[in-house]
Amino acid sequence: MTRELIVRHVSIVLLVSGWANVMAVARASGAELTGPAISAWDRYVAATEARRTRELADESRFLALDFGERAAETRRALLRGELVVVEAGDGEGIRIPGGTIHHWRAAVLVRGITLDRLLAALRDPDEHGYAPPGVLERRLLHREDHRERVFLRLRRQEIVTAVFNTEHIVEFWRHARTRAESRSVATRIAELTGEGDEDHERPVGRDRGFLWRLNSYWRYEAVRGGVLVELESVTLSRSMPGVLRPLAQPIVTRIARESIATTLAGIRDQLGGM
Repeated sequence: MTRELIVRHVSIVLLVSGWANVMAVARASGAELTGPAISAWDRYVAATEARRTRELADESRFLALDFGERAAETRRALLRGELVVVEAGDGEGIRIPGGTIHHWRAAVLVRGITLDRLLAALRDPDEHGYAPPGVLERRLLHREDHRERVFLRLRRQEIVTAVFNTEHIVEFWRHARTRAESRSVATRIAELTGEGDEDHERPVGRDRGFLWRLNSYWRYEAVRGGVLVELESVTLSRSMPGVLRPLAQPIVTRIARESIATTLAGIRDQLGGM
């Protein structure tokens, strides 16, 4: 066996064994959401929302992507129909003990729909035939004016598949005839154990650590031909053990990118032309 083949063989063995270790950690090990992690998350969210408030005070721009380094190029790509996904970050220097923040921003043009129709479909998806990707069940628990409380059963697939019972506070605001925004904050996230057909929940904050916090920030802008929809997703999960991080992190990053892209593609494909 040549030296090149030996190196390739060893690399494959290491990759397979490393992936097996990642899968074993994901399936079996538990994690706990601690007070210091929650405090650090709260500081991160405060930094994110302060930045968003500053952006929305600028009447000349609207999408968060409009404030990026390549804003003009990005907007042209959106208007051509491209789906744009970028990794984001706020709260520089904030460390999450035992946790990892995943922060992504994406936008897409939904053609052939008005802003009013889009908002109506997002607020009452069942009535408009819209099935949000990854949502197994949705129930409206309470609604008053622009604010509502919603139950969602979510399926998330990162390294392994996990299902969660979640509750969210969702708020909608109209900035002008052509602009609106919404914010969804998960107030309860309970991972299911997957035992039988019943809803067996793991203790909140003491589970496998795939999803501890979830904030979603949306902006909607009517343009010629449709509505630009932007989603900014900020989530908190457990940190990956250091020895596995180099192998697992690229996989988690790829899946996180694909997840937010799938969400917006679902809105574009299902609601376009309404």
